[in-house]
Amino acid sequence: MKNAASSMEPLDEKWGAVVLAAGKGTRMHSPKPKVLMEMLGEPMLAYVLDTLEPLFSSRIFVVVGHEAESVRTRFEDRSCTFVHQAEQLGTGHALQAAWDDLAAAGIEKLLVINGDTPLVTTRDVASFVERGANAHLAFLTVSLLDPGAFGHVVRQEGRVRAIIEARDYDRDTYGPATGEINAGLYCMNMRSVEPLLGKLTAENAGGEYYITDLVGHGLEAGLQVEGVPAAAARTSGDGDVLRLLGINSPRELVRAETHLRESIVDALLGAGALLRSPEQLRVGPHVVVEPGAEIVGPCEIYGRSVIESRARVESHCVVTESRVEKGAVIHSFSHLQGAHVGPMCSVGPYARLRPGAILQEKAKVGNFVEVKKATLGPGAKASHLTYLGDAEIGADVNIGAGTITCNYDGKRKHVTRIEHDVFVGSNTALVAPVTVGAHALIAAGSVITQDVPENALAVARSRQTVLKNRGNRPDDEAS
Repeated sequence: MKNAASSMEPLDEKWGAVVLAAGKGTRMHSPKPKVLMEMLGEPMLAYVLDTLEPLFSSRIFVVVGHEAESVRTRFEDRSCTFVHQAEQLGTGHALQAAWDDLAAAGIEKLLVINGDTPLVTTRDVASFVERGANAHLAFLTVSLLDPGAFGHVVRQEGRVRAIIEARDYDRDTYGPATGEINAGLYCMNMRSVEPLLGKLTAENAGGEYYITDLVGHGLEAGLQVEGVPAAAARTSGDGDVLRLLGINSPRELVRAETHLRESIVDALLGAGALLRSPEQLRVGPHVVVEPGAEIVGPCEIYGRSVIESRARVESHCVVTESRVEKGAVIHSFSHLQGAHVGPMCSVGPYARLRPGAILQEKAKVGNFVEVKKATLGPGAKASHLTYLGDAEIGADVNIGAGTITCNYDGKRKHVTRIEHDVFVGSNTALVAPVTVGAHALIAAGSVITQDVPENALAVARSRQTVLKNRGNRPDDEAS
């Protein structure tokens, strides 16, 4: 969604991109790699890759280190190349780790971006590349009222002289901070920059190899080094400038997520979706909500879910990787994951559709019903208190309250098949594998362990016994 308005032409094949994604992110206070921390159901690194792919295609190199395998696994479907940084010794060291792979791929011009900048858009990158492409080394700058812990840009007579990390900044040496900081995006000519890589040292307060030191080395070597301002006006860091800055803490993550959430919801409203209580809606960046769909907050919709026109999702629902077709209603407090709800269906309230749940036209799943890897045919209904797993249910079937498909024997899953126009009485257990033929009727309270023929009545329960004298109760004896 954040790149929806950007239809940029791909860059020349001599261009490549490096994403720095090896750090621990200790300030996030999570064992999870920082780039896997999520915003609206998607890890931060996914946003960065979405931004880069229209411009660089498969010429994207991701430097991983901390929990490298978990990052690789999460993005194994992406057409990027992973480079392992065995020791996390800083951004400059990460670039050194990727250099040989870049050269082997024939990359001549390089964009470097941090993996914790999920709000940077394709348009941002394209604009920066266009403005910085002619320099030997260029970096994007932002002016803030409070530069905080960002690298300070030092200029002399308007020309860049250095980038000094905040912990190393000495006012007596460099003068008062101007508020111009390094945003962490770099363009570089690989042939020109290569001789500088070996000059990086860890002689600084952080004990790391900084990519920012390339600026000073480049100036000493007589290279053209440019600081490309993202905006001329000074700002508090909110609004448009926020998207250019990296995320380093839970506070910053939530602030960025809020910014993204608001922009997505506003775009959907502008496109014609009816979003009630929009301030309480969380909609992921890949979700499609068609014009004419109605969603009532609070509500969460994630993944590549699709809510079609004239569908309605009521409040307190969570929808993930699911499709809700035209005219369907998802009533309050329902949970859908990997489900497909057909046209004019009714789900909930308090229903749970798990992966593989398919409801065909006008099917109904009511309150406290769970469906997993099961298809309900047109007009079929399970109105309440039911579990349907690994089942094929035909058209116009009625599933009574308390019915369960016993699909697991302790080792394997088995399928229950119920053909069309079957009536299943309440409190029935269908022990799979079992097939119930068309137009059959299952008496309430039955445990079905054998196939039921078409048009048959199946009764599988003990005969009721009635004793004329109910017997004395302990209370009666006490009296």
